[in-house]
Amino acid sequence: MHVNYKPNKKVHIFLSLFLALSMLFTSFPVLAYTADNTVFTEKPPEKLLSDLQVVETSQVENRPFPQHALYTKGTIKPSHITQEQMDRTVAKLYDEWKVKYLKRNPYNSQEYYVWYSDGDWFTDNEITVSEAHGYGMMTLALMAGHDPEAKVCFDGMYRFFRAHPSEKNKNLMAWQQADKNGKIVDVNGVDSATDGDMDIAYSLLLAHKQWGSNGNINYLAEGKKVINAIMESDVNKKEWILKLGDWASDTEPSTRPSDFMLQHLKAFAKASGDNRWNKVIDKTYDIIQGISDKYSPVTGLLPDFVLKKNGSFIPAPPNFLESATDGDYSYNSCRTPWRISADYLTAGDTRALAQLNKLNKWFRLKTQNKPENIRAGYKLDGTALEDYEDIAFSAPLMVSAMVNSENQQWLNDLWDYNMKFPTKDELYFGNSIRLLCSIIVSGNWWIPDQV
Repeated sequence: MHVNYKPNKKVHIFLSLFLALSMLFTSFPVLAYTADNTVFTEKPPEKLLSDLQVVETSQVENRPFPQHALYTKGTIKPSHITQEQMDRTVAKLYDEWKVKYLKRNPYNSQEYYVWYSDGDWFTDNEITVSEAHGYGMMTLALMAGHDPEAKVCFDGMYRFFRAHPSEKNKNLMAWQQADKNGKIVDVNGVDSATDGDMDIAYSLLLAHKQWGSNGNINYLAEGKKVINAIMESDVNKKEWILKLGDWASDTEPSTRPSDFMLQHLKAFAKASGDNRWNKVIDKTYDIIQGISDKYSPVTGLLPDFVLKKNGSFIPAPPNFLESATDGDYSYNSCRTPWRISADYLTAGDTRALAQLNKLNKWFRLKTQNKPENIRAGYKLDGTALEDYEDIAFSAPLMVSAMVNSENQQWLNDLWDYNMKFPTKDELYFGNSIRLLCSIIVSGNWWIPDQV
């Protein structure tokens, strides 16, 4: 049985005038794909921008998809398919994801958001969270060039972000929105979640490199505002750890390993010139090593939440914040193989390499090198929490497999396994994670300061 994510709490285009007019009168063919990546054409989906009101006078993508970035020497990509096949697969996933999840604000046509409520557990017209918003903004910046609408949609997502500030820091985003009484409103606490804040800030650095900052939005200046706000409100400056959000107390230190976006932190340090980010990077790596060595010496698994007790960082107890699995490898930490590995792939930082190698080795042994045996959550000792599969757990393992050539066949099999599930049958969390991980695995995850 294959089951999708049940979410946890907290969890313009620069179109030339010619292109804008041609979109009104011309139908462009859309590439579609069979299971073996054979390309055929079909009727294009309805464009989001059919009633586009704001058209800028030019568009230049500095890093159009596909990019084929160079990763750390010795890392690997799938070897059983060509680069062109991987690029086509990523483009296919993106096209399907965009049609399903990228939505225009029905009350403000200049705003866009990522719809996340395709599960059957939503009961109060919830439509999105800052996590989804960050995923969407990063994806649009990376897929520009493939998608001629990417810049308009990105700018619309920026405007939505600015329309929903946290009450605690106006440069961070309120973590959840719902459609109520003819308007989109913030719900369940008008405060932030660190993961959404970090991805939004990082996406603005990507946008600056992709399109420049001389248009209607100064992406670099806005990105720096968010970066500085994260340092101000999302960082515990006594412990130099990432907090859970701008609402979290400094006196009861806690953090979430799925927020350990070390590559982001390095980009923040460079863009802001604030050396304090290096303290956060160092402490984050210390926590990864400490938890892995003491609490998951065999598996390398990290828990959903970590807190400080008696001078040491430990896995959170059950129901610390969200659920009985708060101290387990569950629907938050399933993202850690992606988030932590990205820094090794792009920067070659080896401080988490031992943990990643241990994790990869354990998963290969546990599953007998069969991706279909990956379960949706584990105790830190490796005991399965569930008896079903979920691509939210298997897709990030593609990224961690890339760190060592010993994982070549495992990576090939993980790619085939994760690509076989139709977007229409999966839910927001798994689909979004798979898309972002496939961008990395295909070599299309460039970083803002990369030449």
